[in-house]
Amino acid sequence: MLRFTAFACLFVLAIAAPFDMALDDDWEMYKRVHDKAYDSAGEETYRRGVWEKNLDIIKRHNLEESLGVHTYTLGMNKYGDLTTDEFVSTMNGYRAEWGTSKKNVVYTNVNVKDLPDTVDWRPKGYVTGVKDQKQCGSCWAFSTTGSLEGQMFNKTGMLVSLSEQNLVDCSRKEGNMGCQGGLMDDAFQYVIDNGGLDTEDCYPYKAVQGTCMYKSSCNSADVVKFNDIPTGNEMALQQAVATVGPVSVAIDAALSSFHMYHSGVYDDSMCRSDRQHLDHGVLAVGYGTMDGKDYWLVKNSWGMSWGDQGYIMMSRNKNNQCGIATAASYPTV
Repeated sequence: MLRFTAFACLFVLAIAAPFDMALDDDWEMYKRVHDKAYDSAGEETYRRGVWEKNLDIIKRHNLEESLGVHTYTLGMNKYGDLTTDEFVSTMNGYRAEWGTSKKNVVYTNVNVKDLPDTVDWRPKGYVTGVKDQKQCGSCWAFSTTGSLEGQMFNKTGMLVSLSEQNLVDCSRKEGNMGCQGGLMDDAFQYVIDNGGLDTEDCYPYKAVQGTCMYKSSCNSADVVKFNDIPTGNEMALQQAVATVGPVSVAIDAALSSFHMYHSGVYDDSMCRSDRQHLDHGVLAVGYGTMDGKDYWLVKNSWGMSWGDQGYIMMSRNKNNQCGIATAASYPTV
């Protein structure tokens, strides 16, 4: 059951404009569906106000989408009672400012004409089910395990869910900070330094940082090196996704339109591509074109109730929108 910390500004919202009473039943259903419980009446008042504002954003956007203004829809999800700032500070744990320079850049001559028009690694067995990082900024760990799971499947023919908690608890020496954020390259480096990574079954996820409990007997992965895609090069990223498998990518996921994405090809001109604005680690598992719009097929780690069953189609070939090719990498096993 989710519980949230009270905020000093609760009393301000408590005396704000009255709620829409017609939404009372909807609010009760929202709490019930997403198992919401609040510590006080004041906190619930605050959350109700945030929820109504987000609901209004969703309705307005979807009306515009029906008129052809947008290529994607929004939808209410379990994060609908969080403000944008709260969401970013809690869920978006990629820390671009910690990175320095690319160490293992893969330079290739890319000819996209030689690549398939559509790629989806899920039916080929490379991708585990959608996971949920919960209220912990560990997206970097989920992105890391996602690309590593794919490469281990390619090597062994077995798809094994790997432990994000192992990375959260144990990779501080490499520069990661558990629920306070990290980098996929630093996580790959940990697996190299440690000589392996445990399975999810052996080292389950707890959504908090704890004492390192790695067990070599549970090791089910190895990394020889990690490979960085040339910064900002979507063609190079396409080649990697097409020929290697799922690739770890960092994106700007700070916009409310991303937080409430539901379906379609996500395309927001306010999304930034420069390194300092990257704040979320995800997994590119394929690409394609829908209704004339090129997209990247991206697996998120916010549970299946977010987006399109936990996935999002993000704009492709639109000047590296959201920075999807700015800090992409994958391991060699």
